[in-house]
Amino acid sequence: MEARAETKDIRNWGDFVQFILRELKPKGDRLLTPFNVISAPVIVLGVVLIIYRLIHGLGSPVTNLSQDFPWGIWIGFDVMVGVAFAGGAYVLTFVVYILKSEKYHPIIRATVLNGLLAYVFYAGAILLDLGRWWNITNPIIGNKFGVNAVLFLVAWHFLLYMLAELIEFSPAIAEWLGLRRARKILGALTLGSVIFGITLSTLHQSGLGALLMMAKWKIHPLWYTEFIPILFFVSSIFAGLSMVIFEGTITHRVFSHQLDAEHSRSYDDILVGLGKICAVSMFAYFFLKVLVLIHNRQWSLLGTPMGYWYLTEVVGLVLIPCFMFVQGSRHRNFLLIRVAAVLTMLGIIINRLNYVFIAYKWYVPLSDRYVPTWIEIVVTCCIIFTEIWVFRWIVNRMPVFRKPPEWATKGFDN
Repeated sequence: MEARAETKDIRNWGDFVQFILRELKPKGDRLLTPFNVISAPVIVLGVVLIIYRLIHGLGSPVTNLSQDFPWGIWIGFDVMVGVAFAGGAYVLTFVVYILKSEKYHPIIRATVLNGLLAYVFYAGAILLDLGRWWNITNPIIGNKFGVNAVLFLVAWHFLLYMLAELIEFSPAIAEWLGLRRARKILGALTLGSVIFGITLSTLHQSGLGALLMMAKWKIHPLWYTEFIPILFFVSSIFAGLSMVIFEGTITHRVFSHQLDAEHSRSYDDILVGLGKICAVSMFAYFFLKVLVLIHNRQWSLLGTPMGYWYLTEVVGLVLIPCFMFVQGSRHRNFLLIRVAAVLTMLGIIINRLNYVFIAYKWYVPLSDRYVPTWIEIVVTCCIIFTEIWVFRWIVNRMPVFRKPPEWATKGFDN
């Protein structure tokens, strides 16, 4: 409410600059919270290490990457996992704006914001993994790769999807700044950007999997299949919604003061609905995995150490959470739904890391395999913490959870 009141005084660029400077100041009663105390030093150290990496390259002691293991945690976790967790944005925008399910409307802005920040920070981590990071524009212009390369497709989809999500979230920015005319125009663009964004998401979620098709003889047979792109797309549905459940559980406690009574009451129904969607998509994913296993005739590999690891992923972190989602949704057991979401997220992390370096060249001795350095881990934590700080800054200032101003809700649905 305070931010919206201040926007009425913005009449020129001087007022705008003063308003932004006021908004940059911390908001809240306490600065020395446990999260701030832990995350702030990590962010500062991470920024220093990022600068060090950009100057000195990818070699030791920065990373343990090599010609044998060219992808590490910055690709496996920051990009592969981060983009999968951002899948909740395209799923819920499809449900709300295309299927017209208003039940999920209260969380749509937070979900889109989370997806936008995930692409900005996690997809942006690609820059850190490039040996010659100043050539980041090469995939976009097709230089060295060609316009028929999967990387060209994924690069353009990432860029365009970030712009689409920015347009989807832009009405909240206009409301924060009190830009009524811009809010009207941006609100009219929402449906088009949603349709465009959904199309891009279905392509680049699978496109990430298509990048792995070139490593056929390097990925363990239990994980490699020509259907990797489809599996990546289907898994992004329940990965993204599990992140929505996990993130929503935290934010609805941290920002409970911004929620009205109607929003708080509807969240239980939203949680149950998300659990049902996760259960259906996870069963479809498990069914596809079984079909692939039968088609490739890899039953004998299940009795090997990598086979046990495969069963841990597919049964322990897909099938079991699927049944937990079913039971939790049926009996409205919210704790069971939240636990299932955490297990599902863990399964997605393991699945993506398997493709990148665990089940990749599994035949190489453990002593010669890739293990991330402490610098890689700190930089990854820095990226995660920075995204949380930015998310919190935006939510404390823009109408993400709280209701927009009355002038913005007349004739608009987003």
